[in-house]
Amino acid sequence: MATYSVSLAKIIKDHQFEPLFLPKDPTEIFITTPDVHRPGLTIAGYDSFFDCTRINFLGKAEIEFVNSFSDEEGKVKVEKYLSKQPACIIISRNLDCPKFIAELAPVYGVPVLKTSDSTSRSMAALIAYLNVELAERITRHGVFVEVYGEGVLILGDSGVGKSETAVELIKRGHRLIADDAVEIKKTGAKTIVGSAPDNIRHFIELRGIGIINARRIFGMGSVKLNEKIDMVIQLEPWDSEKVYDRMGIENEYTDILGVHVPYTVVPVKPGRNLAVIIEVAAMNNRQKKMGYNAARELMHNLGMVDDIIPQDDEIKLWGNF
Repeated sequence: MATYSVSLAKIIKDHQFEPLFLPKDPTEIFITTPDVHRPGLTIAGYDSFFDCTRINFLGKAEIEFVNSFSDEEGKVKVEKYLSKQPACIIISRNLDCPKFIAELAPVYGVPVLKTSDSTSRSMAALIAYLNVELAERITRHGVFVEVYGEGVLILGDSGVGKSETAVELIKRGHRLIADDAVEIKKTGAKTIVGSAPDNIRHFIELRGIGIINARRIFGMGSVKLNEKIDMVIQLEPWDSEKVYDRMGIENEYTDILGVHVPYTVVPVKPGRNLAVIIEVAAMNNRQKKMGYNAARELMHNLGMVDDIIPQDDEIKLWGNF
């Protein structure tokens, strides 16, 4: 599995941390894990599971603990801790840096930063940020749009009409996230997020027209930086020999980075309005996530299945709350 990193310079800029000491240019210091650490036990002497790649947070408890030592004891304990060279130390609540850390951090080349946020808030924000920046990722050829709040990844062979469909969706009030190359990151156990590479963000290639900038033509409301991938639609030329799903009773899924994502094949032929079909697919996917399946209700009404509550009964049940 590939290992990703983010520079300390980017972390400092994005979180407005105040550098107290930097052993070298922060663009040359890299963080490789989203996990963080509060080193109270390590400073006390228990260091069996210490991970030097993690960012360490010193909050009020840790600072008071370090300051409670005598000069001789404090220097010994802090020096033992810093000799393990944690990736970075962040002091929260604008607390003063303990003198032992201020003296010894330059000796062991440990970056020291400061923030005005509370320890818990700063840790939560940084963990969420690092989970995105260091997420496992792949790039897929396709178009990614937000339709009625649903992140729809449109896949298909070149020339099948993905970009043209995206333009039509933008004209109908939806938003473009990526065209041609979609960078997909796994930001949680069951969450994948799609975005566009920086160098092609907001651009769309239309055969016969060329390259256009969707943000400049359609306005800021027509684009978005990233979105969770809620469903995948595969466009393919209509094959008269192939049997396509006409009911949609059972959901189909595709695997992306170990996450199962709802998957639909939409055949393409002249006369089909793909933008409208994708709008309906997005709304139908949202209904399924909320527990309603139109095909199952139809089968229930025909007496072919009995494991679904009819829509009218659902409304009555909700009315009791």
